[in-house]
Amino acid sequence: MLTFIISILITSVAAVTGGRFRPDAWYAGLAKPLGLPPPWVFPVVWTALYVMMAIAAALIFITVDSPARTVGLLLYAAQLGANAAWSWLFFGRRAILGALLDLLLLIVLVALTTMVFFPLNFWAGLLLVPYLVWLFIALYLNAAVWYLNRAAPV
Repeated sequence: MLTFIISILITSVAAVTGGRFRPDAWYAGLAKPLGLPPPWVFPVVWTALYVMMAIAAALIFITVDSPARTVGLLLYAAQLGANAAWSWLFFGRRAILGALLDLLLLIVLVALTTMVFFPLNFWAGLLLVPYLVWLFIALYLNAAVWYLNRAAPV
């Protein structure tokens, strides 16, 4: 149980770090793509995803020590960093293209993490699949916002 609590706390650091940077008047003035979910969807989805991520990491942590487990946990830590960086880049720095590049890196890291997690613990791998799906939705939204606003001054 302690492992799950620690995993939730570690994952929450990324959530809170990213959560410090929120939509503001600058974001409200940007052109938005078709299919943008209403604002209330984001905290609901991200809360569920962070809980699933933390559980997945805890399940891997309690598996038998192995090089694959170490790689999986290192990839997990790296994706948490890229995850937290996205909000800072997009909302904090207003670097839409930088955030898009970070998101591409995040997708690669989460895909690799998922691939490493699955053989170690099927449920841990499965818990990351919704996260990966959501990241592709985020990729569309980020890319579309960049495209629609590429000529606009920051």
